[in-house]
Amino acid sequence: MAEANGRIAHPLMEWDFLTAAPHRGQGQSGLWDEGPLIGGLDGATARALIAVLASFTTTADRCWFAIWEGHSILDDVRDRAGRMQAGWMGMFVIADAITAGGSRFRTLLSPNLWWPQDRAWCVATDIDLMASYVGGSRQCVEAILESPDLEAFEVAVEMSVQWDSDTINPRPERS
Repeated sequence: MAEANGRIAHPLMEWDFLTAAPHRGQGQSGLWDEGPLIGGLDGATARALIAVLASFTTTADRCWFAIWEGHSILDDVRDRAGRMQAGWMGMFVIADAITAGGSRFRTLLSPNLWWPQDRAWCVATDIDLMASYVGGSRQCVEAILESPDLEAFEVAVEMSVQWDSDTINPRPERS
């Protein structure tokens, strides 16, 4: 996307700054029809990430998946799932094998947080963002960065993920 629009791909790039579309959600013929999923990790990417992460845990058979309670589609699990608080968000917590991260709960949702029982790494996908973040060992991060099936950039803890954090690509015009 960046190359096709004469922009630069970098760790703090923002979708709206990369696209030449003047209106949010407007596609570019021959390039893209819809932007990345907001608040979720698509199944193919999740499965590619699982293929890497499985090597960096001893508890792939016991992982924890937290999904924001605001997803009303989960109403039927309210009484069966555990609960946790992550900042301002109440979340349902479900235990399952690592492969559940790629199957998309209820076929519509991906977990917002997931980690193995041994806490070797953690994947976070905020409900308002197009990107997911992974915290793990140096070896785990390097394996993600080197995976040919993942588009990944290393970021530092202090980097912003706000809409205007892209200071390299031109700010989009809004009409």
